[in-house]
Amino acid sequence: MKKKEELKRIIRDFHLNAKFDVKPRTLQPPVDTKKIITLIGVRRCGKTSILYDMINQLSEKIDKTRILFLNFEDERLELRIDELDLVLQAFLELYPEQNLSECYFFFDEIQNITGWEKFVRRMYDTISKNIFITGSNSKLLSSEIATSLRGRTLSFEVYPLSFSEYLAFKDIDVDLYSSKSIAHVKNAQEKFLTNGGFPETLFLEDQYKNKILQEYFNVLLYKDLAERYNITNTVALKFFLKRIIASSTKQVSINKIYNELKSSGIKIGKNTLYDFLDYVQNIYLALVLHKYDKSLVQKELGEKKIYSIDIGLNNATAFKFSDDIGKSLENAVFLELKRNGQDIFYYRDANHECDFIVNENNCIAQAIQVTYDMSVEDTKNREMKGLLAACKNFNLQKGTIVTYDQEDAILENNIKIELIPFYKWQLNDK
Repeated sequence: MKKKEELKRIIRDFHLNAKFDVKPRTLQPPVDTKKIITLIGVRRCGKTSILYDMINQLSEKIDKTRILFLNFEDERLELRIDELDLVLQAFLELYPEQNLSECYFFFDEIQNITGWEKFVRRMYDTISKNIFITGSNSKLLSSEIATSLRGRTLSFEVYPLSFSEYLAFKDIDVDLYSSKSIAHVKNAQEKFLTNGGFPETLFLEDQYKNKILQEYFNVLLYKDLAERYNITNTVALKFFLKRIIASSTKQVSINKIYNELKSSGIKIGKNTLYDFLDYVQNIYLALVLHKYDKSLVQKELGEKKIYSIDIGLNNATAFKFSDDIGKSLENAVFLELKRNGQDIFYYRDANHECDFIVNENNCIAQAIQVTYDMSVEDTKNREMKGLLAACKNFNLQKGTIVTYDQEDAILENNIKIELIPFYKWQLNDK
C-alpha cells in the first residue's frame, strides 16, 4: 500500500505541474499510430524532453489527467515486475472516471524494470494502444522488442543535438544570405565541433561542461556497462572505453587493444573485449561503420570503423580529440547521416578510401568525403582520388566533400565534385 500511495503522489504532482519548458526537436514521433512508440538512445541525449514535448502537444487537445508519465529512474519508483500493476491501480483510484483505453501512457527509462516488456505487452493488448517508452539500451530496440513486442511497436533512435538543433537551442537565427548571420553560425560551428550536442551542456561554462561529460562517461561505465553486464574488471573496461573513444573515425583493432592491455599487466580475454565492443554499441556510447562489400557476410565480419556518439564526450576524456578538428568534423558528418536514418558504409579499394557511401534502395546513391582543409595539395589530391574512386566504382556523376569552411565546385573526369562547409551541408539538408 505504501508504494501505491507514493505512486499516487507522483502521478498527481505530474498533473499539477505547468507545461514543460522544452524546445522542440527535429524528431517528432507520432501520437496516434496505435503502436507502442519507442525512443532509444544514449543517456542524456534528450529522450525525456521529446516525451515532454509530446505531452505538451497532447495537453492542448485533451485533459492532462488522461496522460500518465513515469520516469523509472526516479528512486521512489523501485518497483518489481509483479508490482507494475500498482501503476494502473493508483491511476484509477485517483481518476476512477477515466477510460484507460483513451488514456496515454509515457514510461521513461523503463528498461530499469526487469521484465518490463511483459507488462507493456499486456497493457497494449488489453488496456490501451497509446503507449510511449524510452530506454538507454539498444537491446530495447533489437532483441527485446523483436521477441516481445513484435508487430506492436514503432522505434525511433534519438541522438544528441544535430547542428541545426544546436543553433535553434542557442536561438541563433540562420540566414545564409546574411554575412552577420553566417558569422554567428560559423562561430557556433566551432563550438559545436568542440563541445558536442548533449543538451544539458549547451549553456554551461567550459569547465563545467567537461565535468558533466566526464560524469556521463562514468555513469555509462559503471551503471550501464559494469552493473548491467556484471563486469568486475572495471580497470580493463575503462581502458577499453577510452581507447574506443580515442579511436573514433578510425578502424577499431581489438587485437591491438588486447596487446596494449597485456603489456600494461591487465589480464583479460580477447573474446571479452569483443563482448565489450558489443556492449559499447548497446548503450550507444559508440557506433560501428562497416566497410562496403557486396557480400552481406563480409560486410558484417569485415573491417569496421568506430565513431563516438558525441564529439564533446570525446574531448572530455583524457585523449584530446580536439587536437584534430578534422576528426570532429568527420564524426559530426557520420552522426548526421545516422540521424537521418541513412544506410551508410565506408569505401576502400587497394589504393583509395572514401569516408561515406550512402545506400538507397540497394544502390549506392551518394559518396561523401570529409576533410578540414583542402588548401594543402597532398590532402587535396588524396581526398579527391578517394572520392573519385568511389564515384567511378558506383557510377556516380557527383561527389561531395564536406569541409570546415571551404566552398567550390570542381569538374574532374566528368564527375562534379562539390566542396561545401559543414554548416551549409547540414542546414541545406534540412
